[in-house]
Amino acid sequence: MGGSMPITADQISDMLSALVRGMTGLRHDGRFNEPNLDGTPGDYVSFDSWEWPQGVGLYGLTRLWRHTGDSAHLKILEDWYDRRIEAGLPKMNVNTTAPMLALSEIWRHKRQLRYEAVLRDWAERVVSDMPRTPEGGFQHDVSDKINDNELWDDTLFMVALFLASYGQASGERRFVDEAERQFLVHARYLADPKSGLWYHGWTFAGRHNFARALWGRGNAWITVGILELIELCDLSPSVEAYLLGVLETQIEALLKFQTASGAWTTLVDDPSSYEEISATAGFGFGLMKAARKGLGPKGCEAAGLRALEAVMANISDDGVVSNVSYGTRMGHDLQFYRDIPVQPTGYGQALAILCLAEGLHHSNERMKKAC
Repeated sequence: MGGSMPITADQISDMLSALVRGMTGLRHDGRFNEPNLDGTPGDYVSFDSWEWPQGVGLYGLTRLWRHTGDSAHLKILEDWYDRRIEAGLPKMNVNTTAPMLALSEIWRHKRQLRYEAVLRDWAERVVSDMPRTPEGGFQHDVSDKINDNELWDDTLFMVALFLASYGQASGERRFVDEAERQFLVHARYLADPKSGLWYHGWTFAGRHNFARALWGRGNAWITVGILELIELCDLSPSVEAYLLGVLETQIEALLKFQTASGAWTTLVDDPSSYEEISATAGFGFGLMKAARKGLGPKGCEAAGLRALEAVMANISDDGVVSNVSYGTRMGHDLQFYRDIPVQPTGYGQALAILCLAEGLHHSNERMKKAC
């Protein structure tokens, strides 16, 4: 796919089908043993656990279902949720909220009665019970760790997008308002005004950004998250204008750091760190979508298409995305990020699905113009 010939819609469609097979076939191989605080085993790899990687994966599949209308994708989603709900849901935290986003989007379009109470109960508990930092940000507590007084950029994708989706779908504006608040509070502490990129985290204990890491996938959660937020709900005009400015500033910075292969490195501003494909997929999706929407600086479309090629070059014949960094805790030095191992994951599959689905949009539009 070296760039001389455009990627075709058929190529993308075939690879999207492989990605779905690869995601649903992921299995925990015992390589990572991370027990939860309640003593249960942590599973951040397979498709069968109710956690954030699976939640992101489900959202990617939901977006693909909405794009293609393929009822087989909807069946995979409904079967997954029905099994997990019947088995009993885990304790609420930032990461276990992630699967609620796809469920909300399914319910928005299909209105299955069996999902209504589950969604409302979870949204109510997020707003009333989720621990908060000063200024009302959601504290980034997860299944295996309490992160006192910490804001992480991951939280916006894992929690705020769900509130925006459910608030819009249910007509409960207060949930959309809370989503807006979370984006504003997190932007205040995590968006670096000098570089235009986002830091991984902030702690109110000591008031600093830890290693000041401009972490790749964390930035991708923002690129994807702002664009999806705008599509998921009706934002206040001033909030939308502010977040679009933040997004365009971030994209301008990202364009400077794309590598010759079309990818980005796991520390965006550090070319000595390894190229990382989940972040590349998120950025590729965001740049292509921004260009399609008439947003972002000149160069978005070309950079997004180069990222699409880089992602497709890292998908195996069996649909598994390689060179994806494993789940990344808060690092206190930059070497921590350089040392994160690579591992196929649901979120790697999902971000690739989002990227390729947006690439399919682009390919179809190109064919229409050619006709």
